[in-house]
Amino acid sequence: MRKLKPVFIALRLLLGAGVALSAYAVDVEKAKEIYGPCAACHGEFGAGGKKGEYPRIAGQPPKYILGQLKAFQMRVRINIPMVPYTEARELSDADMNEVAAYLAGIELPTKPPAFADSDDALARLLAMEKVMVVPRAEGNVENGRGIYQENCAYCHGKTGKGHGSFPRLVGQYTAYLKKQVDSYLKGDRLHDDETVKDGVLLALQPKDIQDVLAYLTSLQEVEP
Repeated sequence: MRKLKPVFIALRLLLGAGVALSAYAVDVEKAKEIYGPCAACHGEFGAGGKKGEYPRIAGQPPKYILGQLKAFQMRVRINIPMVPYTEARELSDADMNEVAAYLAGIELPTKPPAFADSDDALARLLAMEKVMVVPRAEGNVENGRGIYQENCAYCHGKTGKGHGSFPRLVGQYTAYLKKQVDSYLKGDRLHDDETVKDGVLLALQPKDIQDVLAYLTSLQEVEP
């Protein structure tokens, strides 16, 4: 883990010198073209799939998306399938900025929209394809609420939507989140910010982690 610290510092400097993504003007058509190869796994609207084998990336903070793309490119985060897509010759910094801002702006509702009588079957089908509901995870929601708000909310937000370089957790596949927690605990994946210590996860019991996952799946039900 210590050997990778200089790489993390370089990554953070690159992100700090990058575009202010929150104010980035997205060229939607260009962004869709860049995103095209990604849709094979993450879906047309960035909802992921296969019960979390491919994570949801829609609605993630743009700085987080950019950070992960850079981490894949610099081999800080190892994911073999992502290697060919994040090579500099395939994905330039400008393209990363474009697709990160584009994905951040995609909203995936958790309830079916209200249809007008004039909406045809195709319009209804396309609208429903954007609806994403993660099944409720088993666990003690109230216990999970307390643990999350005390240990996780500062970075990931009180409602789990993330901010800055910290990812959105609400609306993410439970199986994917559990896999990432296990990777952190085994040291296979490092925290993306040097100021964050993985001691928070190490201090939790498996039941506590499951309760947090249950709490996160309950949050999506109150999203606007």
